[in-house]
Amino acid sequence: MTKAELIEEVSRKVEMTRKDSEEIVETIFESIVGSLHKGDKIEIRGFGSFRTRQRQPRVGRNPKTGSRVEVPSKRIPFFKPSKELRDAVNQSVQATSEKTQATGAGEEIAREAGQSNP
Repeated sequence: MTKAELIEEVSRKVEMTRKDSEEIVETIFESIVGSLHKGDKIEIRGFGSFRTRQRQPRVGRNPKTGSRVEVPSKRIPFFKPSKELRDAVNQSVQATSEKTQATGAGEEIAREAGQSNP
């Protein structure tokens, strides 16, 4: 899903103009980025939490030349999904997998019985 699609979805769900929906989505993203910039942790119950992690300086390699490059320490954003989000994602994957397996088992039984699948 892209940002534009998210804006359209918000606009459709809450029945407001696209411009108002865009302003809401932009404000949410700006708030998240601003809080992470200040070093705050953001926790959205049932969805997950955002925080920053500190990466240590390291020596990397330039892939084009192979020369050593010093990579400085930096903060990176990190997202940790909630248990509810992980369960929701895995539930939909399992349902699809079970449906596929059930269809496959039906085809196998039909073949064994000498019938073709319609």
